[in-house]
Amino acid sequence: MEKLPSNKHIWDVSYPIILAMLASNVINVTDTAFLGRVGEVELGASAIGGLFYVVILMLGVGFGSGAQILMARRNGEKAYSEIGKIMDHSIYFLIGMALFILLIIEFIAPALLGTMISSPAVYAKTIEFLHFRIIGLIPAFLMVIFRSFYVAITRTRWITLTAIISALVNVVLAYVMIFGKMGLPAMGIAGAGLASTIAEGVAALVFIIITITQVDLKPYHLFAFPKPSFSIIRKTLSISVFVMLQFFISLGAWFVFFMIVEKLGERPLAISNIIRSAYLMFMIPAMGFSITTNSLVSNTIGAGRKDLVIPLIRKITRISFFTTLGIVLLAVCLAQPIIGVFTSNADLVIHTLPSFYVLMGVMLFFAVTNVIFNGVSGTANTQIALAFEAITLVFYLFTAYMLAIYFRMPIHIVWITEIVYFICLGTMSILYLRFGNWRAKKI
Repeated sequence: MEKLPSNKHIWDVSYPIILAMLASNVINVTDTAFLGRVGEVELGASAIGGLFYVVILMLGVGFGSGAQILMARRNGEKAYSEIGKIMDHSIYFLIGMALFILLIIEFIAPALLGTMISSPAVYAKTIEFLHFRIIGLIPAFLMVIFRSFYVAITRTRWITLTAIISALVNVVLAYVMIFGKMGLPAMGIAGAGLASTIAEGVAALVFIIITITQVDLKPYHLFAFPKPSFSIIRKTLSISVFVMLQFFISLGAWFVFFMIVEKLGERPLAISNIIRSAYLMFMIPAMGFSITTNSLVSNTIGAGRKDLVIPLIRKITRISFFTTLGIVLLAVCLAQPIIGVFTSNADLVIHTLPSFYVLMGVMLFFAVTNVIFNGVSGTANTQIALAFEAITLVFYLFTAYMLAIYFRMPIHIVWITEIVYFICLGTMSILYLRFGNWRAKKI
């Protein structure tokens, strides 16, 4: 990479990721929209069960992100054959980790959630959901490493295709299984969990077929599956372990946030699940730019152009902010119809509006901070990124606890906690990129 990537190049890498995330988010939106028509208990339980699943999934995503940074660096160095070795060993590691986690979760999940959820009805539905959902870790971990590979080599269009297929399968199966169509029994929340798991399995299979049949991927020496080399796994883990911990504690903190909200009652929890679903939907463009930042920063350093890193991050940050600003302005004008997608309860829609407006403000902070923070991760200084995350989460959870439990503030005020999170994380990331010794990092 001899010069700063153009806006067109940034968009070319980013938009397939954004489209893929939009398609993937259909799974979350579908579950929330369908279960919002089943009942508020199911709506709240799917939030807790879904977050519990995602917290565990983040261990795999964290490893995949570390592998992505390493593969992107080798791509920038044009050491293409090394990418295949990283890919194969990542598959070894992630499948083994998924099987181990499934074994552990089978024994600890009911007892753990039983101590955290105060509503017996919500607890029962959460366990029912997870019984079918947790199996999806195996195909989900496979999808993680394929996405990491395609982002690392900046050829992201296949990510979009697999995500669309997964979303379509989930919409059909969720409708059939939740409500009992086409002669099947109505499974309710359990149907949502099973449909999502099957959809991820189909997507993982499509990824494998696409990758095997792509002749132009031969230089990467994929699927050689050599005898496991612990030095390669150790090298990947030296970067990934900090990202794994970062993602785990970040989503774990969000899970704790929802446990705090659950103490306010079933209505605030239902509102927060709608906001969570909207959050995951509106963050997608900025998240796509963030993933692009991570990959392009690592590619840029691999090509020996560390002087372009800061200008690159600034450029993507501007694109992310103004794109998100346009979306936010439109969403504010269409707030009630958007919330109405997630629930048919008119009273719940009205009570969700204040939290939705707070969320729109949060999105502007997210659009800037997440790009900058992923710039830090892209330099491969993942230990520093983990430290920033941990420090930020202390302030985040303290603020959430004080607002929700101590002061018993309305739920829309509690959601202002998200702004505290992004201000803290963004400030530390900017200071590090400006004054830190990230240029000396070698991988």
